[in-house]
Amino acid sequence: QVQLVESGGGLVQAGGSLTLACAASGNFLSIYVMAWYRQAPGKQRELVAAITSGGMTTYADSVQGRFTLSRNNAKNTVYLQMNSLKPEDTAVYYCKASITRPYWGQGTQVTVSS
Repeated sequence: QVQLVESGGGLVQAGGSLTLACAASGNFLSIYVMAWYRQAPGKQRELVAAITSGGMTTYADSVQGRFTLSRNNAKNTVYLQMNSLKPEDTAVYYCKASITRPYWGQGTQVTVSS
C-alpha cells in the first residue's frame, strides 16, 4: 500500500506565496511521476504540475512562471512552490503518484484572498 501525505496549504493574500509538500511512503520501488492537481468548487480537477523521476517537469499554462515543482527522490517527496498567488488559484490541491497505479493524497486547501 502507498500513502501520500500533503502539507503546506492555508490562507494567503493575493501576491503571496505558499509551498506545498507531498511525501509518499509504503511498499514501492520507485515513483515514475508525481504531480499536483487542483479542484475549485464547481470545477473539474485539473493538472497543475508534474515531475518525472528524472526531473522533467510540465506546468499548466495558468501557473507557468509562478509555480515551481521540485522533487527529492531519496525522500519520495515533491514540493510545489507557489508564488504570485491569485484568487483564482483557490482550490483543494491533490498530490498524485503514478506507480503501478495512480495514488492520491487527501487534499489540502489553498485559499487566496483578494
